[in-house]
Amino acid sequence: MIADATSGRGTAPFRDGGRRLIIYVIWDRRGQVEDYVLHALSGLRTPTTDILAVVNGKLAENARERLAPLVSDVLVRRNRGFDIWAHKEALDYLGDGVGDYDEIVMTNDTWFGPVRPYAPVFEDMDRRSVDFWGMTDHAREEPNPFTGEGVLHYHLQSFWIAVRPPMFLSQEWRTYWAELPEMPDYFDAVLKHEVVFTHRFAELGFVHDVAFPSASYPTDHPALFNADLLIDDGCPLVKRRPFFHYPPFLDRHAVIGRELLDRIAAAGYPTELILDNLSRNVSPRIVNTNAGMLEVFGDRASDYDETNPPRLAVLLHVSSVPHLDPLLDLLVALPVCADLYVSAVEGDVADAVDGILSRRDMSGFGTVEVRAIPKNPGRHMAAFFVGHRDVIENGSHDLLLLLHAKSSVRKSRAVSAYFSSHQIDNLIGSPGFFANLLGLFQREPGLGAVFPPTIRVGIPATGSAWSVYRGRVADTLKSAGVKVPLDGASIVAPLGGMLLGRREAVRTMLYRTWTYEDYAPSVKYTGISLAQTQERMVVYTMGEHGFHCRTVLNSEHAAVSHTQVEFELDQLLSTTPGYPVDQISFFHRAGWAPHGGIVGMTRMYIRANHPRVARFIEPVYYRARRVVILCKGLARRVLRRGDEN
Repeated sequence: MIADATSGRGTAPFRDGGRRLIIYVIWDRRGQVEDYVLHALSGLRTPTTDILAVVNGKLAENARERLAPLVSDVLVRRNRGFDIWAHKEALDYLGDGVGDYDEIVMTNDTWFGPVRPYAPVFEDMDRRSVDFWGMTDHAREEPNPFTGEGVLHYHLQSFWIAVRPPMFLSQEWRTYWAELPEMPDYFDAVLKHEVVFTHRFAELGFVHDVAFPSASYPTDHPALFNADLLIDDGCPLVKRRPFFHYPPFLDRHAVIGRELLDRIAAAGYPTELILDNLSRNVSPRIVNTNAGMLEVFGDRASDYDETNPPRLAVLLHVSSVPHLDPLLDLLVALPVCADLYVSAVEGDVADAVDGILSRRDMSGFGTVEVRAIPKNPGRHMAAFFVGHRDVIENGSHDLLLLLHAKSSVRKSRAVSAYFSSHQIDNLIGSPGFFANLLGLFQREPGLGAVFPPTIRVGIPATGSAWSVYRGRVADTLKSAGVKVPLDGASIVAPLGGMLLGRREAVRTMLYRTWTYEDYAPSVKYTGISLAQTQERMVVYTMGEHGFHCRTVLNSEHAAVSHTQVEFELDQLLSTTPGYPVDQISFFHRAGWAPHGGIVGMTRMYIRANHPRVARFIEPVYYRARRVVILCKGLARRVLRRGDEN
């Protein structure tokens, strides 16, 4: 805390029975109001508290109806200037009406709460004689980490600042907001307001305080780095940032989102609201990493309630008949009776599948049905979303297990075998393992699907799992109305097409009526199949509807994968100093290195060490490269004509 006790401006505690106004800023890319926002607002409204909801951008009518019972008024404004300009416009909107209140709290939707009750914090701060106060603060830093020079002044963090009449009725207050500069990007909001506000008004003699001062914690930024300790001390709010910030940065500071979620749950907050919000608004790889969404299970069932088994349907597509019997052996051993729907290409394959099923004892299943489908390039994905559409839609099942039996002709025998075991073992490898997956769905109503993580052995998917599919995925998701941000270098997806999913979540892939013809080769997307595009879409379509996904491994595959990745990372990062975040930053600055060589390495050196020069050289390089390519092509054509003559 930094305060000037000599201000002489009539500073006093919050009066008994005083009126409080909360200006709460909301931004939602869909024009909706999410459940975590309603939960946050529900505890803030009291008989002596009014809430003005300020919506940046658009607000759907159904969202306005959801807000209405919890707020006193709603102001919808153009989305500019972030929450800072939203507060400014709210103050302009209120005009002289601010004088009706004894305290104005300016806050926004960048936090989850109440994790702990609001009341004790208000009661504590009400007793303090201050002009303004914050929930958390940030210590002074020199140099300023945002600019690399100057000073980052001590400041109250702007996601929660409460102001009392001696300050918000002053001329200094009116001048500050009248002169507020434009804020076109996030760093403007930080540098032109957040780090200025506290220092400015403290210099003017206004007294401030903070509910949870950084001086009481082991870092300068406890809202990001010590959220667990804040919860322990009764802070009612947890910032969203520990769950969506750049993972290597959080890794450097040992911010463990999975542990934080457990701490939040232990405090009584419904963490499904957090996962719902993150799934809709944060790219899946970041959620998977920051929240620790990988589950590793052994073969012994732990938290599965077998007295309440889910209704399970297995959708099994068979393109390789020899692989069917081993799969059926695993399926019949599952700890729940399942309905089995088997699809196979009409003709010899479908007849062979019929023959195998007729020879086996299928009494361990419920419904058993074989579906002959036309031969098509959509493979298992077409079988699931066209051939089995009715099963996904009819509502007779709680969970769907999507599997396929095939042989790979493009991979070596060892790679193909490991890829298959990576898919199968990490879904139905043992009855106990599968029971643990069922237990996850019992405990997490918002869980959409589980599937093995991206394979790390035998296939170079790390850093390139998008392959050539990112553009088609983006276009297809846009046509589906999905607004979940796309991942960058890598993705979380059921590559291979196998998963265990909640029926309602899998159903999100049926946003249109797919046909077998849709899977035909596309002129627009040459060589980019719809089937593999859909594999990369699943998590995004589920996320749009608030379902989160987890990746799952058994203990043996976890041992193989982790040790392999650990060794390879050691090798990759052994030539660069610093934390992983520093090493990654260096590689990103250096940029793409297609095939090495003196030209490629020189370009990387210039980009990493002389970025201004690189910005000048790159356009020239690419133009020269195009000329060289054209000249080579012309030379080949001339030489071919000479040979023909």
